[in-house]
Amino acid sequence: MLTKITIADYMAKHLITLNEETDVLTAITKLLDHKITSAPVLNEAGHLIGIFSEKDCMKVALETAYNKGLTGKVTEYMATDTVTVNADSSVVDLAERFQNSSIRSYPVYEDNQLIGMISRADVLRALVSIQ
Repeated sequence: MLTKITIADYMAKHLITLNEETDVLTAITKLLDHKITSAPVLNEAGHLIGIFSEKDCMKVALETAYNKGLTGKVTEYMATDTVTVNADSSVVDLAERFQNSSIRSYPVYEDNQLIGMISRADVLRALVSIQ
């Protein structure tokens, strides 16, 4: 049953992360190379300080178009109002969150530690797994 499947069962465990000093071009390239829609941004201590997403990349594109230069750090564009989910939560609860939000992926926490990311596609993988 889908209600018994947890976020931990389908989250991405091998995280592609960025640090606060990552250049935006490097960050965009990482998202594209790894076919992901967002990446957590960590500070020097390894703590989550934001999320850099495709939406943030659109800000970079517009800035580049208007100012004729592709420069900057992820901290200038990333979202800092991050919403996280717990690893032991149900994917059904997560599906409801996704339905009511424009967010495409969430950082996953367990015992106050970042342990993964979960996306809408991961919820769909859980859905087809019950067949």
